[in-house]
Amino acid sequence: MPEITIPRTGAHLRKLFEILLANPEGLQAREALKQLAASVQLTPYEAGLYESTGTPRFEKIVRFATIDCVKAGWLVKNKGVWSITNAGQQAYRDFSDPEAFYREAIRLYREWRIGAPTKPQVESLEELDSAETAKAEASITYEKADEQAWDEIEAHLRAMPPYEMQDLVAGLLKGLGYHIAWVSPPGKDGGIDIIAHTDPLGTQPPRIKVQVKGGNQRIDLPTLNSFLAVVDSGDVGLYVSVGGFTKDAEDTARKQTSRKITLISAERLVELWIEAYAKLDQKSRQRLPLSPIYFLTPED
Repeated sequence: MPEITIPRTGAHLRKLFEILLANPEGLQAREALKQLAASVQLTPYEAGLYESTGTPRFEKIVRFATIDCVKAGWLVKNKGVWSITNAGQQAYRDFSDPEAFYREAIRLYREWRIGAPTKPQVESLEELDSAETAKAEASITYEKADEQAWDEIEAHLRAMPPYEMQDLVAGLLKGLGYHIAWVSPPGKDGGIDIIAHTDPLGTQPPRIKVQVKGGNQRIDLPTLNSFLAVVDSGDVGLYVSVGGFTKDAEDTARKQTSRKITLISAERLVELWIEAYAKLDQKSRQRLPLSPIYFLTPED
């Protein structure tokens, strides 16, 4: 009797989708897997560990199955956050039967792999050939390493004291070629943490006004509106928030016409940091020291 059947795996995937659909902005992979494990009755086999690695078997089963969902266009994995696409929402509605749901993901994955030979239908994950299994193993290893790296970077940023976070952003802007005119000292800042210019003397427009927020909280629309009130017409406003932004805040920033407002999440902040890293001074680098680690790119 197969230990990991297609219907059983499909049931896990549908439950995972249910959890993610309740979190439309996405959910950290570790939290999604934790909620999933708590919401289903695991078999003794699923609850066990792989002897060779000590990896929880249930987690690996689910991660393995989500590869098909990603390639089918149903699931997005970005910096350790999993979210359901519109196509995934439609598939969840269209395929209420767990087996049919998972088989459709497998079919779309194989269709996506242009030129892949037609393969017979399998009844369990254990029937996949060694080549497919090896590719999935590589993909999962890469995925988990990426998640761990991002978790550590994000935790470092969230724990950073407010004024050190300001200095980090000021150092980044300097590394990107901007000229820092002022950084708010401790105390009331009037809604602006940094003022920067595109030229050394600050005589050329636009003037750049920056607000920086660390911690976990998403910036909502009222908080963004307070910042907009101090960004004049013709200015550029940068709002850096490690906790991210609500959809209303993102929509409002995008609709601004007389002033350019750019929202910078933790993810975008790190992307810019990596881009400018070679031009950052040593003191700035020490605030967020990063080193590249190379993996073989998983084959499709």
